[in-house]
Amino acid sequence: MKLISWNVNGLRACVRKGFLDYFKEQDADIFCIQETKLQSGQIELELEGYHQYWNYALKKGYSGTAVFTKEEPLSVKYGVGDMDSEDEGRILTLEFKQFYLVNVYAPNAQRDLARLPFRIDWEARMRDYLIQLNQLKPVIFCGDLNVAHQNIDIRNFKTNVGNSGFTDEERGEMTALLNAGFIDTFRHLNPEVEGGYTWWSYMRNVRERNIGWRIDYFIVSESLKHCLKTADIHPHIMGSDHCPIVLELDVDGIKE
Repeated sequence: MKLISWNVNGLRACVRKGFLDYFKEQDADIFCIQETKLQSGQIELELEGYHQYWNYALKKGYSGTAVFTKEEPLSVKYGVGDMDSEDEGRILTLEFKQFYLVNVYAPNAQRDLARLPFRIDWEARMRDYLIQLNQLKPVIFCGDLNVAHQNIDIRNFKTNVGNSGFTDEERGEMTALLNAGFIDTFRHLNPEVEGGYTWWSYMRNVRERNIGWRIDYFIVSESLKHCLKTADIHPHIMGSDHCPIVLELDVDGIKE
C-alpha cells in the first residue's frame, strides 16, 4: 500500500502548479492533504477511482484537510474524542478494516509563541485520541505536524532553539507520542540521513540551498513496524512550501 501526505498550502494554487499531474503519476492508494484553504464548492476535483473526504475550516481561506482513497472507509470522523467536528478543519480520521488513518494539520504556535499553550493542549488531546484508537486497531497518523523533532530534522538547529516548531515543549510532545507506542517512519528507516526536509521558507534561495525543516510525518503504531517498506521525501516536487512525503507498507502483514 502506498500513502502520500502533502501540505499543499492552498489547493487551488497547487492545482495550477501541477498537483494533478503528480497525483496521477504517483497512483497512491491513499493521498492526504493539509492546508487546503477552501470551502465546500470552491473546487471540484475529478479523481477517478477515489473516494473524497474533506474537513473545512469555518474561517474562509484557512487550514483544512482532505483524504482521497481508493478503498472506501468503514467510517469517517471529523474531530477528536467525543467531538465529531472542530472549527479549524484540522483532523480527518478514516477507519479501514485493518487500521485507522488520521490525517492532521497541527496548529502553529506562531512566531511570538502566542498560541503555544493551545498547541500543547491540542497535542495532549491528540495523543490521548491516538492511544485510544491504537487499543482498537493499528494507527497511521500523518500530516503537517509543525514540529522538527530532533536536531537532525532542521538545518540550523542551534539558531532555531526556542522558535515556533522547535521549542522544548513541542519537541517534548512529539517524544511523548513516540514513547506511547508509535514510530516516526522516516527516521526509523533512515536513522542517519541528514538534509531530509519537507518545508522551506519562501525566502530567496532557501529551498535551493536546502535550508529546511522536517515537519511532515508518517507516524505509525509499533505493531506496524514489520510492515514498513519505504519512507521517502519528494523535495523535487514544487507547488507548495512543503513537499510530499511517501510511505509504503505491506498491509498483508497487518494482523487482524
